[in-house]
Amino acid sequence: MSYTAYNGSTGEVSAVWRPVADVPTVDRPLTQARLVAPGDVTRGQYGMFEWNMAPRAGGPGAHFHKTFSESFYVISGTVRLFDGDGWVNASAGDFLYVPEGGIHAFRNDSDDPASMLILFAPGAPREEFFRELAEIGETGRQLSAEEWTELYARHDQHMVRPGRAHDPSSGPPAVR
Repeated sequence: MSYTAYNGSTGEVSAVWRPVADVPTVDRPLTQARLVAPGDVTRGQYGMFEWNMAPRAGGPGAHFHKTFSESFYVISGTVRLFDGDGWVNASAGDFLYVPEGGIHAFRNDSDDPASMLILFAPGAPREEFFRELAEIGETGRQLSAEEWTELYARHDQHMVRPGRAHDPSSGPPAVR
């Protein structure tokens, strides 16, 4: 296994501090993504977002990514996590790691709000995907199947057809 290594001998002043007021958000009617540490802040090593969901916010259908892994750490509430084989109700402190190519999904089907951290590595610019989804939702723009396919391809979002790997969800990601 290889790791990024620091080759100096004295260390350096290179830490990045982001006060809460400086963290941008992508707000949608039923979800909010706080862009805590996108790849441009972490030298592309990883990205970390706080994902806040209103009650019954739903979530994306089953999908996978070819170029990055994704991890989910539940902070509060109950988040339904799909691990490619089945759904589990995850609560505060629960964790799911999904390597590149791993089928997964998440949603809030409960009557309470839920929150989780999403960590992806390396730090792909996922914020652009979420901003684009928010813009589609805000404007009410309707995408054709071909336009959804192109959008997904640009953002390494590969949707899994309903019925594959027992996933009951379908369609485009929740634009909520």
